[in-house]
Amino acid sequence: MDIRYRIMKKGDEHRACALVETVFNELVAPGYSPEGIGEFFKYASPEAMAARSDTGQVAVVAEHEGDMVGVIEMVAYSHVSLLFVGRRGQGIARELFRIALEACRSMNPELSEVTVNSSTYARAAYEKLGFTPTGPQQEKSGIVFVPMVCNVN
Repeated sequence: MDIRYRIMKKGDEHRACALVETVFNELVAPGYSPEGIGEFFKYASPEAMAARSDTGQVAVVAEHEGDMVGVIEMVAYSHVSLLFVGRRGQGIARELFRIALEACRSMNPELSEVTVNSSTYARAAYEKLGFTPTGPQQEKSGIVFVPMVCNVN
């Protein structure tokens, strides 16, 4: 499959968040409370994503035939805040992470580790990318997650 990867541009937020919403509702939301779903969508809104673009955010999208099929957002050049893929099992998440990591390293050459607060659904996918849990499953404002870290030296 011909997947094109690129740094997200201003104006892509609505398409990126539509993909995030579709995948989240299918795979993650069933394990969340209404409070958690509401909190998640406050963060994963086009307006919030656009606001973060000026504050140390790197976002990369994957497209196939004009459709957005993946997105990763890293904040503070060291924390995966969003990673959603509409076509799983094709290496899209791995390539998104690789490209985002490269961009983060260009902004933060001393980068030695990347963190994520993984949904329980995505934990295995993050482990395949090299992340390991740093603590037990937690819940904050209805958001259920496992804190994880990946050494990127």
